[in-house]
Amino acid sequence: MGRFATGVTVVTTRGDDDHLCGMTANAVASLSLAPPLVLIAVDRLSHSHGCFKKNGCFAINVLASGQEELSRRFAKTGPKDFSDLATTTALTGAPILTDTLGYVDCRIVDVLPGGDHEIFIGEIVAGEMREGRPLIFHGGKYTRLVE
Repeated sequence: MGRFATGVTVVTTRGDDDHLCGMTANAVASLSLAPPLVLIAVDRLSHSHGCFKKNGCFAINVLASGQEELSRRFAKTGPKDFSDLATTTALTGAPILTDTLGYVDCRIVDVLPGGDHEIFIGEIVAGEMREGRPLIFHGGKYTRLVE
């Protein structure tokens, strides 16, 4: 599957205690148009897994070609530091990274088993996209689209 090129996202959530969680994810997919559903696959042992399960929401932030460092930052294990990042919120309260290609804000409607991961299905309740080139991951490396 490493030969399958994917976009790169940072998936974020916020709990009742205002605790922010996030992780880099490329196991993200559009699932349905009616209703609008997406899915993310989250390792059961990751710090973020419990946050998504508890909070019932997430935002998928689509990274641009110049945001490799942001991807690496959220790929590290353990809690993440949001202190120097510009964020906003839409409907669910999940943090939205303002300098990305865009986001979808989702309420979790189902959680399914998936081996050592769980699959979180989210209904899109808000979103916005901007023009730009996406960050791509392929063959174990970050790359960019070439026109």
